[in-house]
Amino acid sequence: EETLTKTEQFLEKNYKSLLIALGTIVLLVGLFWLGRMYLISKNNEAQAQMYQAERYLEMDSLNLALYGDGNYLGFIDISKDYKFTKTGNLAVYSAGICLLHLGQYEEALEYLNKYSKKDKVLGSLAIGASGDAYIEMGETDKGISKYLEAAEYADNSFNTPLFLMKAAEIYELEGRYADAMKIYLRIRDEYPESTEGTSIEKYIARVELLMNCLLYTSPS
Repeated sequence: EETLTKTEQFLEKNYKSLLIALGTIVLLVGLFWLGRMYLISKNNEAQAQMYQAERYLEMDSLNLALYGDGNYLGFIDISKDYKFTKTGNLAVYSAGICLLHLGQYEEALEYLNKYSKKDKVLGSLAIGASGDAYIEMGETDKGISKYLEAAEYADNSFNTPLFLMKAAEIYELEGRYADAMKIYLRIRDEYPESTEGTSIEKYIARVELLMNCLLYTSPS
């Protein structure tokens, strides 16, 4: 009885505060679910718009994919109008890829950097595409850095050796044979079953030959 009395006294004393706290919790939960339902609805709208843009991308109609056809939005408008949805985020990535293929490298980098990299595979592809843009712009160090970042971000047996290979080939083209060799050996040892790994020995042999030629032709 004494315990019940203390509880009753506490409730009477803090009735308004408890009621406000409970109401706030109910309101927040309600707002959360309303927001969730709203985003689901907007995401469904975005998907309907994206379908046609993706078809244009498959047809290599990059401008229509980017800017739309008057009836359906393109990737750029979808990324703006549905920015808080998964599909809107995917449109950001797709816009970056289209701009990259159109040779608009700075604009491509802007979109690829804005893409929220929640998916490991697409995230690594976005980083790697940034590397492609930098290479095309002549900024090879930044390009290599992005390729290596993409390789580590992916951490799988498909994307990782793909981007390691890209980095190594740029190293080789620049005459940085030791750096290229280090990556080729890593592909051989860690990803022997990958597409790159099955043909890596010829790259290793070529770099060994180039390093030996460099050694013999260097002044004593």
